[in-house]
Amino acid sequence: MPNAAIAIACDHAGLTLKNELVANLRAGGHVVLDLGTDGPASVDYPDFADAVAAALADGRAGRGVLICGTGIGISIAANRHRHVRAALCHDATTARLCREHNDANVLVLGARTTGIEVARDCLAAFLAAAFAGGRHAGRVAKLSR
Repeated sequence: MPNAAIAIACDHAGLTLKNELVANLRAGGHVVLDLGTDGPASVDYPDFADAVAAALADGRAGRGVLICGTGIGISIAANRHRHVRAALCHDATTARLCREHNDANVLVLGARTTGIEVARDCLAAFLAAAFAGGRHAGRVAKLSR
């Protein structure tokens, strides 16, 4: 990956989980670009999906993590950007496969649906996995057209 930084952002519902994962990433030696939110006030998740998408587009980060209450809204917002392949994951298997089969560059988690231990497992699997290419390459290429 050209830039090892991991961009992470959330809305108000994802703040606690985001802060836990930022600490986990930093403890693991990762460079983290924390793009907010930074407080409990209600905010709009599309703004934070846009921030991570921008960080990926301009090279400040190589991968991203997004969190909202369920993960659904923020993943929809992120996937409106052609260069983003955001995958809402609920376990380590889906987090690994989204990288291997879909070359996902953004992991999405739901703070109200995913516990901290499962979220940590998802993040570890997402970061450890690589795109398998092969039969998946043509399919992924179609996503960016």
